[in-house]
Amino acid sequence: MQWIFMIYFVAINLAYLILNYISAYQIVRYMREYRANYLPPGLREYQPPVSIVLPAHNEEKSVVASVHSLLKTNYPEFEVVVVNDGSSDHTRNALIEAFGLVKVPEAYRARLHTEEVIGVYASARYPHVRMVDKVNGGKADAINAGINCVRYPLFCVVDADCILQPESLSRVVRPFLEDRRVAATGGVVRVLNGCKVADGMLSRVGLPDRWLPSFQVIEYLRAFLFGRMGWSPMNALLIISGAFGVFYKERVIAIGGYRDDTVGEDMDLVVRLHRNLREEKRDYRIVFVPDPVCWTEVPTDVASLGNQRVRWQRGLAESLWSNIGLMFNRRGGVVGWVAFPFMLLFEFLGPIIEVVGYVSMIVLALAGLVPLKVFLVFLAAAIGMGVLLSVNAMLLEELSFGLYARPAQQLRLFAVAVLENFGYRQMNSCWRFYGTLLWLFGLRKHHRWGHIRRDGSWHHGQVENETMPIDQVAEGSKQA
Repeated sequence: MQWIFMIYFVAINLAYLILNYISAYQIVRYMREYRANYLPPGLREYQPPVSIVLPAHNEEKSVVASVHSLLKTNYPEFEVVVVNDGSSDHTRNALIEAFGLVKVPEAYRARLHTEEVIGVYASARYPHVRMVDKVNGGKADAINAGINCVRYPLFCVVDADCILQPESLSRVVRPFLEDRRVAATGGVVRVLNGCKVADGMLSRVGLPDRWLPSFQVIEYLRAFLFGRMGWSPMNALLIISGAFGVFYKERVIAIGGYRDDTVGEDMDLVVRLHRNLREEKRDYRIVFVPDPVCWTEVPTDVASLGNQRVRWQRGLAESLWSNIGLMFNRRGGVVGWVAFPFMLLFEFLGPIIEVVGYVSMIVLALAGLVPLKVFLVFLAAAIGMGVLLSVNAMLLEELSFGLYARPAQQLRLFAVAVLENFGYRQMNSCWRFYGTLLWLFGLRKHHRWGHIRRDGSWHHGQVENETMPIDQVAEGSKQA
């Protein structure tokens, strides 16, 4: 048994290491080709119009800042459709007051079934902004209501606690301009805690003061920069973050939109897109864009973080098992023969094997059934490879985008990359293990909104004089 655990731990970390090196090559290539703005100002009008769908439920602290951020997007033609999914706080009133929304008669085509839509609101001051007010039905249901209301062929889903940079939309839409086969794209998500936002714009990049969100900075770098970036060139990307992704509307409607009976509606949609497009024998692409395009607030307390990770693991399980027919399908390609088994073996079963492995090795060592040297080798393999992957993710960010340019920030990131492997990752594995058990035994089947406590400390009313704009921060770090 001890050798089974050893082999599994080495295998999973080697698999991640291979993805790491694929991602490093792809990011270096991307930075060489797209370091400058993608399109000259005179050619921006050729970009396709995009509808931004922003589902919101009890987001009064952040939704207004998020909409202001979207309105400052450097994009020729877009609209923002906020979907108020039966909020019990002042989300609806905050939007009406901030943007001067009034109820308007509008033809609403219910191409996707949703809970009842109470009304559609439009703004006279901001002609690009509308709000759909509806009965609570969950995030997936809210997005489907937004899809029913959008006017443009491409739609972008953004969470209500997210802040976009001015070029974010242009960069994530770029693959649709380059390749007619593209059906969906996703962007990288960064941690907003510790940053400063003024007037809806990210004005300063910083690191969180607390350890828990700091650990998540490294976790997000690892998940996006070499997790998803590694699968994208093989057209085997199975996850586009629900916080920021662009989809071809008709293709999503063709598969029935987002499912409202799963907590992992974002992953489930992408997996169903793969499955449907391959069954139809279509030549398609689902692409990941590695620019630092979307910033989101992460949990700062253990309870909220634990609930979030439990939901994510249940969503992963539901998405994989409801689409198990894609695995080893004769038309599955790399996504069915490599990516899907990888997610099943390492992401779904990984927490079970990791937790059981740790507990078993500790019990066997205490009982004297495992030599001390073997136990230490096991810890070295499990923790040492984890440290290597985390440090590699940090170095990859500094060598490419370099948003954390100050030496003090880099030193703190390095310390966090090492320390997160001593307790935080094991705690995360326990949460995911618990989420897997909940799914296996059919417990907690509600599929509504997940709630985390937010402090909104990143939001400031106006720009501070000493703050350097985000574009200057990024440019200065690249020159350095």
